[in-house]
Amino acid sequence: MKNYLKIIKVNDYSIVPKYLQITNGILNGIKTNQLCLNDLLPSINDLSEALDVARNTVERSYRDLKSAGTIGSVAGKGYFISKTEFGERLKVLLLFNKLSSHKRVIYDSFAEKLGDQAFIELFVYNNDYPLFYKTLQKKKDAYDKIVIIPHFIDHEHEALELIDTLPKEKLILMDKLPEGIKGNFGAVYEDFERDIFYGLDKCLAHLNNYSTIKLIYPLSSYYSRDIIKGFISFCRFNNLPFKIIPDLDDETMESGTVYINLAEIHLIELIELAQASSLVIGKDIGIISYNDSPVKKVLMNGITTISTDFKMMGEQSADMLLACKNNRIKIPFKVTFRHSL
Repeated sequence: MKNYLKIIKVNDYSIVPKYLQITNGILNGIKTNQLCLNDLLPSINDLSEALDVARNTVERSYRDLKSAGTIGSVAGKGYFISKTEFGERLKVLLLFNKLSSHKRVIYDSFAEKLGDQAFIELFVYNNDYPLFYKTLQKKKDAYDKIVIIPHFIDHEHEALELIDTLPKEKLILMDKLPEGIKGNFGAVYEDFERDIFYGLDKCLAHLNNYSTIKLIYPLSSYYSRDIIKGFISFCRFNNLPFKIIPDLDDETMESGTVYINLAEIHLIELIELAQASSLVIGKDIGIISYNDSPVKKVLMNGITTISTDFKMMGEQSADMLLACKNNRIKIPFKVTFRHSL
């Protein structure tokens, strides 16, 4: 049997799910003729042990490949390569501004929807324009589609000018739809100003139990400033006292305050401040956290969130890519009430 550890590799630090890394390894092995028709594959147990991954990780990869007709199985023989000729997969360049729990949700749903119809290469530019520029200039011509989450701390104007030079039939913007990019390109996005206004409006009955609302908006932030616009409009429309603060460094926590955090680190600091001040979250103070994640369901008996549907964002982007459409889709925003408000 061939040395599959040279063909199939798993990177523990990659955002790409391990089952998909295994799938891509096998498909790439076929493409490069390292794997041939009727070649035997390792058993699920053997491969999971060799790669040091869970058995169900290998099982899912094999199941997906079998559903696509790429591999087959025979009792007593095991798994084998059953097809080596298939249509050329779309090559997709995916540019994320950072890694986070909700970016993982986007990636997982995007990759799962594409399945074996596309090869995805993911790059994370960490909100850094020079890295974004270097990556895009080097990679843009080698891909059929380019999908970008366009968030930048500095040089946003230059970044948008660069994006505007891309062939529009290749381009899909995800999460944010900035002004200044012309032409018929695809976009699956949030409307930050409108979303936070109507998200907080759904919380109004709870917010009326508090005396002040504070939005923690970090300095030098990649977060859309439309969030600030929507927040101020909501508070003024409802005559609610409010304040925008950059961090919690000098914050003296007082009963009757609701905090809205964007950055995850500020959520942890809020909890620590409340505990140090002997204030009960959900009673003395309120917390609303931007962008839902699994941990917020259980942290402190549940943190109330206002969030877009990131799973839908990934799925809709994949559907648009496969259909070769360049339409605009606004993803709905929702409030999830939990014990922190």
